[in-house]
Amino acid sequence: MKGRIRRCPVDSAYTLHEFCPLCGAATVTPHPARFSPEDKYGSYRRIARGWTR
Repeated sequence: MKGRIRRCPVDSAYTLHEFCPLCGAATVTPHPARFSPEDKYGSYRRIARGWTR
């Protein structure tokens, strides 16, 4: 287990575990991805979200 906090998408509880201790659902990291000016896949990610120029 890493030392990063995680969030349950079902009941919005914060924990350090891979699974929520309250409901048992898988937790996700609430932190956004790191920003890089040389983002190789940024154009693909924007197309997938529907953000086109």
